[in-house]
Amino acid sequence: MTGTGGAQERAHALVKAAEGLFAAGVMSHSGHANLSARLDGERLLLTPGFVRGVRPEDLATVGFDGKVLEGELQSVSAEIVAMHSVVYEARPHVGAIIHTHSPAATAFAVANRPLPCRTEPMLRFGQAEEVPVVPWGPRGSDVSVRGIADVLERRPTTAAVLLANHGLLVFGPDALTTAHLLVAIEESAEAEIAAAAIGGAVDFPPGAQEAVRAAIARRTS
Repeated sequence: MTGTGGAQERAHALVKAAEGLFAAGVMSHSGHANLSARLDGERLLLTPGFVRGVRPEDLATVGFDGKVLEGELQSVSAEIVAMHSVVYEARPHVGAIIHTHSPAATAFAVANRPLPCRTEPMLRFGQAEEVPVVPWGPRGSDVSVRGIADVLERRPTTAAVLLANHGLLVFGPDALTTAHLLVAIEESAEAEIAAAAIGGAVDFPPGAQEAVRAAIARRTS
């Protein structure tokens, strides 16, 4: 893959994010995932469908319309371009998107249950609300893409959605920030499932979000 320095930097960031997800142990047994980075208002970088050991040169440059502009894209990956493009088009500030079948988060997707925000890492990494569920549709289909667009319109501050009976879609300003949030969401899903065995998880007290923001502001000032 060739391109501008910005594209190369984004490619390396996607690879580093993928490596971080495996190191954190949040990937499914198959290692299936797809990661993308926005290049501009019409193009994105996209990983192949299985990202274990992915290299920058494995990434393809793809138009939001699905046309491969540089590199190669397997048909199984081509199906998901619209899933990424609809997020970029709806959220101009989003610079990277990660889709995984992370086991605990996928359990909530399979149950068609939103994931509550009840852990501090979710607050700190940008998901200070429940992760909503997008109704099921065949992957990459108009039904699925419209469902994502509808949820993003109704939930303008969410940084993640659960794809019913499928998996998790997380988005943020850059690849590493997005990966950190994905790890936080998977850990939170694990904690929710574990807490159910001892009486159930409990919501944060009122003012928790403001308290976390104040603590972060003090630390970074």
